[in-house]
Amino acid sequence: MRKLIKNPALIITVDTNGKNFKRGKELSNISVLTNHSILIENGIIKDLVPNSSLNKISADEVIDVKDKIVLPGLVECHTHAAFAGSRSIEFFQRLKGASYEEILQNGGGIISTVQSVRNSSYDELINLLQPKIDNFISQGITTLEIKSGYGLSYYDEIKLLQVINHFKKFYKIDIIPTFLGAHVFPLEYKNDHEGYLNLLTDELLPYIIKNNLSEFVDIYCESSAFNLKETELIISKAKKLNYKIRIHTNQFNSIGGIQLAIKHKVLSVDHLEVINENEINDLAESETVAVLLPGASFFSNTNYAPARSLIDKNAIVALSTDYNPGTSNIINLHLIMSLAAIYMKMTAEEIISSVTINAAKALSMDQITGSIEINKLADFAIFDVKDYKDIIYNIGQNLTLMTIKKGEIIYQKT
Repeated sequence: MRKLIKNPALIITVDTNGKNFKRGKELSNISVLTNHSILIENGIIKDLVPNSSLNKISADEVIDVKDKIVLPGLVECHTHAAFAGSRSIEFFQRLKGASYEEILQNGGGIISTVQSVRNSSYDELINLLQPKIDNFISQGITTLEIKSGYGLSYYDEIKLLQVINHFKKFYKIDIIPTFLGAHVFPLEYKNDHEGYLNLLTDELLPYIIKNNLSEFVDIYCESSAFNLKETELIISKAKKLNYKIRIHTNQFNSIGGIQLAIKHKVLSVDHLEVINENEINDLAESETVAVLLPGASFFSNTNYAPARSLIDKNAIVALSTDYNPGTSNIINLHLIMSLAAIYMKMTAEEIISSVTINAAKALSMDQITGSIEINKLADFAIFDVKDYKDIIYNIGQNLTLMTIKKGEIIYQKT
């Protein structure tokens, strides 16, 4: 079936000339097209057609987006959206000066959410997650990553991954489940790290990949979570099972997580609020994506990752919400884009590259989505704005008119 996205004011292609990611100065080049339309065939971008040649094009369906701006479908590459319960009390504790690590040591933080998830049924978790996915889709997001990590037991981690996978059957967008069993050590293994590592590596990792629950593993490499030795053990076991690997690191401390990630060529290192110049240089010379999470800094009133230094040094930078109940209860990716401009001094063009093609690279999806290039998926976010900078300027507003996945309208503002 042939479709035509007709006559937009601008097409922001984020063209990579087949490279499929942008590093350093390349993030500023978003390749704006005027006076063109997009031809789709069977859910794939077939051609970018000059409007002067439209009379030669036949299509089964025309989607008229006159005076609107077309971006690649946005890619949300780091969320903890599968959770239950509230941690509003902790929010106010932090405002009074309590640190994240203090709250965690007192049985709050991730452990609090773990208890809520363990007390929730499969159906309850389904009902909690569904409106969140709908919200993401309404923002122009066509690829969505969702982590487990709030079960921290054999049964509950599998339960969470089954909940996330449930929605792959009913939603058109690409939903990427990620196994984050290595989030923190659960209370019952507080004094038995070896026991929990055995559970992760000998039982959960083989079961999850065998049953197609996730092909991604994430590890929280931090002084209050998994140390370098523990992280490397999990990475080594996961690599043998052909998992794709990402790690949280350098959120509160620099303990060598970046160098470990580069050594093992992991897909991404996420957070990086605490990072030194040597680590920036090492990261900039690698193909590991630096996923920055300004929502966590804003929500928790902590330092922001040095986006400017990373980009200027030639790193591959992506952005995400880090949506979670404790440190970034922010489900709005457009707000994250604004925070990146205000607090990280990123340009509008760098931000757009960071929530499209580079976010796709963090999920190993860059070959098929993240930019408007021929033979990629026909994934688009249509914005009702005069200038693409308005998406970032109108802080916290959702100006998405339409979300299109594989050429099909899956959301339209009424």
